[in-house]
Order: sequence, then structure tokens, then C-alpha cells
Amino acid sequence: MQARKFDVVALGEAMVEFNQTQAGQPNYLQGFGGDTSNAVIAAARAGASTAYLTRLGGDTFGQSLMALWAAENVSTSAVQQDAEASTGLYFVTHGKNGHEFSYLRAGSAASRMTPAWLQAGAADAVRQAKVLHVSGISLAISASACDTAFAAMKLAKESGTLVSFDSNLRLKLWPLDRALACTRHAVSLCDIFLPSLEDITTLNGMTDPDGVVDWGHTLGAKTVVLKLGGDGALVSDGTRRERVPVHRVKLVDATGAGDCFCGNLLARIAQGDTVFDATRYANAAAALTVQGYGAVAPLPRPEQVRALL
Repeated sequence: MQARKFDVVALGEAMVEFNQTQAGQPNYLQGFGGDTSNAVIAAARAGASTAYLTRLGGDTFGQSLMALWAAENVSTSAVQQDAEASTGLYFVTHGKNGHEFSYLRAGSAASRMTPAWLQAGAADAVRQAKVLHVSGISLAISASACDTAFAAMKLAKESGTLVSFDSNLRLKLWPLDRALACTRHAVSLCDIFLPSLEDITTLNGMTDPDGVVDWGHTLGAKTVVLKLGGDGALVSDGTRRERVPVHRVKLVDATGAGDCFCGNLLARIAQGDTVFDATRYANAAAALTVQGYGAVAPLPRPEQVRALL
């Protein structure tokens, strides 16, 4: 890839996380989350040069996120703080059906992002990146955020920046019909499509992994990496297709595992790996992150990933 200031930039909403440490008990570990923020931090820990594009509340939680990104070497030059809005929060609880999320994000500063905000303060970061990463949540938090994400994707295409899109479906945020329509449009704008089988089954009823990969290519994605949970990933560059297995480990907390996967995969692609080698690396990184609590704290470093590989 051509020389750029950033390997990976991501656009979306970052949040402060409160993660239940024992099922049924009112004890929570404070951390950080937000899918694209998790992914860009994962990319930074993998050695990529990164930036995050978002808006934060003018509150203590916003300041703590700024400090987090500074500590993780994620550029905040395109982050704006809004004194009249709040930073989003979410809670993770654990039970017999796995982990569940509860959100306090309505009217958040990030949901107030607009295409005009993008042009005024964040467009240069998109132009200077090898890869722009957005997700279904980037589209779902508000209509203006959806417009902003699409504007960023179009700007990236015009600038020779690869576009990555993670489906990351959250039906608590928007109705199914709108989610499907916006997802289809996002896939048409992306180079690297990173869906999960669960998301696509919910969106359009498809259950066959190869069929989902074909669907992504038909919509316009050059590369599709289908996340299959415990069954690994199915990877296609349009001519070659390969199933990449997972690493079997003890599961502690799956929060952010998909984000870890995406961030590490994009970091490795930006650094020159094939999508197949990048997926093998990302699978190992995700296996490491599920062995700790929270979305950010257990994200691995390259030496840990290399040791597992």
C-alpha cells in the first residue's frame, strides 16, 4: 500500500463500560468499549498507526476515553468534545445465556455527528489512512451518524483508502428493515466486509456460510471474512476461499472478541499480510482476548499472539 500517515482509522461511538464480574452480584469492573474504538485500540496494540473519529461528551467519561486513547497511541486529532451532550455508557451482565448488554446512549455526543462535522474536522484523517473501519453500530446510533459514516466511506473510496465494514447488528438500536437496507448499502461501499453468520442470518435469513460470502461479493465487497464463532472464519478474496479454524481456549468473557478480531486483521492487512494470513493472526488474537474481562483490558500484544501461533 502507498505511504499514509495512518494504517487504520475508525469511525463510530466509544463508550464507558461497566462489566459484571460475577453473575447475580452487583459488582462491576469499569472499563471501556464501543466496537470501533475497541477495534482501533486492538489495531494499535498490533503495531498499527491509528486514529479514532468520534464525538464525546464534555464530561469525566469523555476525558477518561481521551486519556485511554493517548495511552494506547491512538490519535485523537479528529475527536470533538461536546459540552452539551453526554458520553455513552453500557453495562454487561453475565448469565446462563451468555453476556447481555444494557445501554445508556440515547442523545450521546457521538450520535450527534454529522457529515459537516466530518468535513470540518475528520476528513483529513480519512484521506491519510490506509484503511477506514466502520460498523453497523456506526450506522445505527442515529440518522445523522449513518449519513456521516456513508460520507466517510465515499470519501475513503475517492481517496484510495480501503473501506472495512463490520455488520455488528444491534436491533435494540434500529428496526430490522432499516438495518438490512443500510447494511446492503454499506457493503456496496466497502472493500473488506466483516460479517458474522449470526448477523446475516438475522438480517436476511441466510444460514449457509458460502452463500453469505457470495452475497457479500455480489453486493460489491472485494474481500469477505465471515466470522463463524467457535467454527472459525470463512475467508474469500473473490478467487480463493479458505476456512480458518479457531484456537480452543477457556472462555471467560467474549465482550469485544469480534472487535479484537477486526482490529488485528486490519492492522495486519495494512502492514502487508494477505487476508488469509491476517485472519489466522486475528483468530489467535481473539482467542487471547476472551480469556480476560472487558473489551479493552485483555486485548493482546504481538508477542502474545506470535507465541500462540
